[in-house]
Amino acid sequence: MIIKAKQLPWLIKVAGTFLSWFLRKRFNKLVVNEVDIRANHSYLLMCNHFSFWDGFWAAYLCWNVIHKKRGLEGFYIMVLKKQMQMNPWLKYFGCFSIAPGTATVNESLAYAAQLLNKPGNLLLMYPQGNLESNHVREIVMKDGINHIVPQIEGKCQLLWSSNLIEYFESLRPSVYFHMLDCGTNHDFDFGRLGREINVHHRAAVQKQFRFTTEE
Repeated sequence: MIIKAKQLPWLIKVAGTFLSWFLRKRFNKLVVNEVDIRANHSYLLMCNHFSFWDGFWAAYLCWNVIHKKRGLEGFYIMVLKKQMQMNPWLKYFGCFSIAPGTATVNESLAYAAQLLNKPGNLLLMYPQGNLESNHVREIVMKDGINHIVPQIEGKCQLLWSSNLIEYFESLRPSVYFHMLDCGTNHDFDFGRLGREINVHHRAAVQKQFRFTTEE
């Protein structure tokens, strides 16, 4: 049996406002290369996974780009069941459980698709699964998304963000969000999605370089 989210909207609003203020204090700059956000859709946001800060940055992106443009009804994150059991308060922030290798995996994936049937809901996922450097040249995606998206019955926009950090002239790092519109669930193709994300991610990494040499 999975642990479902019991989100408290007022708590999400307070957390989003506080988090935006905190991250602007903590980091030198937060620079977002935005894309168009479609109206009357739900949103599946995928990001690269390389840091303790990943969830905070993704929440910042959701609150300051997607929510401000279209308004979010719900914010959800798939979390390992062990973490949910150790931190039951996570469900109030939109987290729900998944237990890889167990019979409940399909239930978690179906629940994710059910959430994305409602316009205004957003699900955050990290397709890599494992932590990797933010400068890897290839994003290897697990197939969880390939099971979720075909089950979505409503209209869902698929979004990717390559999140990269640099220091350059500052003692504090700057965060750069390179967003990509990956289409919708109605034109979804898992292989094509992976190729588009990798082309975009390599371009984002290249864009961060001040000086480059030919390989």
